[in-house]
Order: sequence, then structure tokens, then C-alpha cells
Amino acid sequence: MEAINIQNSVVQEIHLKILNDRNNKLFIKRDDLIHPYISGNKWRKLRYNIAICKESSFQGIVTYGGAYSNHVVACAAACQLNKLKAIGYIRGDELNSSSNKVLRKCEELGMELIFVKRTEFDAMKKERNALQIQNETYLSIPEGGANSDGIRGCMEILSETDNDYDLIALAQGTTTTSLGVLLSAPKKSTVLVIPVLKGYQSILEMETLCENTDYFEAWQEKKCQVKPLTDCHFGGYGKTTTELELFIEDFKQTTGIPLDNVYTGKAMYGLLKSIQEDNVRDKRILFIHTGGIQENY
Repeated sequence: MEAINIQNSVVQEIHLKILNDRNNKLFIKRDDLIHPYISGNKWRKLRYNIAICKESSFQGIVTYGGAYSNHVVACAAACQLNKLKAIGYIRGDELNSSSNKVLRKCEELGMELIFVKRTEFDAMKKERNALQIQNETYLSIPEGGANSDGIRGCMEILSETDNDYDLIALAQGTTTTSLGVLLSAPKKSTVLVIPVLKGYQSILEMETLCENTDYFEAWQEKKCQVKPLTDCHFGGYGKTTTELELFIEDFKQTTGIPLDNVYTGKAMYGLLKSIQEDNVRDKRILFIHTGGIQENY
């Protein structure tokens, strides 16, 4: 993909009292630095989808998301860079392109936005493969990039590290990134997934995605390494609290690393909470920063 600098994704060690007291070492994979709009796991999930789109002479990409979807913005930017058309089906027919800065940015990047009734969106959001729209062929990518090629791209994250960690932690949405990380992690690693949706059934959702892709057999071998942490959603997707906002601000002041209040802030909060409550000691830990910082929108 043009104009993407993977070299920016460094592994950075951070030092916090909660870590030092327990002799833990924490490293952060800074995928948030890859690109202003196509950052973190969004680039990972789009990389091979974009390649297939160009190789197969598709005219563009269709994808799906909510009003604040970083995936949709990333798809719009990736299509613009690669001279592909982009259509985004957005949850909520009460919205328009001026409803927030995320949707405005999508339109600025050349994406056609189609606003769909919430009752109809769920039936559309997992649509994959080819779609014919006005005599042109589009590649349909499910919400959040949740397909085989999205998982494939996320399997490359750990290959850019020494991949020698006792614990790997990351936020979870569609499970695409967490599956890619799990399937490429060594047997010694526990993968701590922190879902940002209230009441989310991580294991069931991961298994379902594997059943719908090419990874079910691999999942059966690796699922014992997953540990979901389900109580750090702060009220649900897109919800936040004063406690979370203060945590994010304090973390940035202490480490210089920005987090967002939808994904990475909740995930880092959950990781540090788990270290404290489970008395995790003497471990090498990797936190995967999946991007989503919307300051540039």
C-alpha cells in the first residue's frame, strides 16, 4: 500500500511503579504511529484486502461501520491512496456526513456515505466478497475488517517484535486483531483480550469468526491461550467515565503515549488492573497499541 511507513511501528518499553514493584517489563507495540488515518490494526486488516482489490481489478471497496468507526476512516484513506472508489454503509439513518468529525473526514477522503436504518444494518455488516453496484464491481469488507485477509494481516504484528512474551494484551472489538495475534503467538504466551463492548462473549465471537474463515483448525489448537477480561468496558462501546478519562490523561503525562477512550484506554486500564489484582510478577508483557487516536480528524 502506498504511503504507509511500517518502520514507524516501534516497540517501546515503558516504566511504571506498578510494573517495577512486581519485576514486570512492559513493552508497547506502537502501531498507532503507522499513519494518521490508517493506523494500528486498521492498516493490518486492510493491507491484503486492498491488494486483492487491485489485483482483481475491482473498482472499489464497500465497508460498514458506526458513526465513530476508525475502520471506515481508514478504508476511505486507503482507497484514496490507491485510487479506488469507496462506499461506507453507516449505522443510523438519522445521521449525515456533518454529524461528527469522523464522518466529515470520510467524506473529505472521497468516500460515499450511505446511512442505514439500525434495524437493517446488522444484516449487512458481515457482507463479504464481491458486490455489483451500478455496473461496477466492489470488494465488500465486513465491519471492522473481519475476514480471512484481515486476520492474515494481523498475524504479522508479532513478527515485527521478538515475539518472546509471557503475556500479550490488546483491545477487542470484532476479534479480528486478537485472532491474528493469538494464531501467531508462541505457545508460552497468554493473550489477554479486553473487549470494549458490554456483555461481549469473546470466546464465542472468536470461534464464530474462525468458523467463517480459514482458521478454525488453528483456533482449536490455540484457544486455550486466550484470557478475556470482560469488566473494563466502562459502560459499553463508545461509553466513557471520568475515571477512564483521568486514567488516559495520567498515562499520557507519565509515558508520553496517547490512548483513546474507545479501545486502547480501556485495554491499558484492564491490563494494569489485571497485573495488580492477579499479582502478575516476573513477566515480559507486550501491549499492542491498535491506534484509533482521532486528534488528527
